[in-house]
Amino acid sequence: MGSRKLMIGVTIMVLLSTSTLVSSTIECSAVTALVSTCYTFITYGSPDPFPGSPCCNAMANLKVIADTIENRRFACRCLLGLISTYNPNVYAIATLPDFCQVSLGFNIDPNTDCNLIL
Repeated sequence: MGSRKLMIGVTIMVLLSTSTLVSSTIECSAVTALVSTCYTFITYGSPDPFPGSPCCNAMANLKVIADTIENRRFACRCLLGLISTYNPNVYAIATLPDFCQVSLGFNIDPNTDCNLIL
């Protein structure tokens, strides 16, 4: 009887922790922190990032956290906000996925409608 209660308790805890993970979303601060790894390239246009570099590792991590439609849309909105922050080299952020050979599931472009991302 005691082991059954323990098993039910463990099952409830697992279900609650799983629901917390599923309902969590990314924050712009996380996206900003990842993109800030590429600060030198975004600001000065060089050196070019390459797969395996800290900048490209950050882009790969961004792909991992943008794992749902909701998270991709949110990451898109954050990235579009960063484009305006990192003037005058506004298209540097847009080129990061190509340099790093990472597909985020959407194009980083000032004209992108983040609400249409699937």
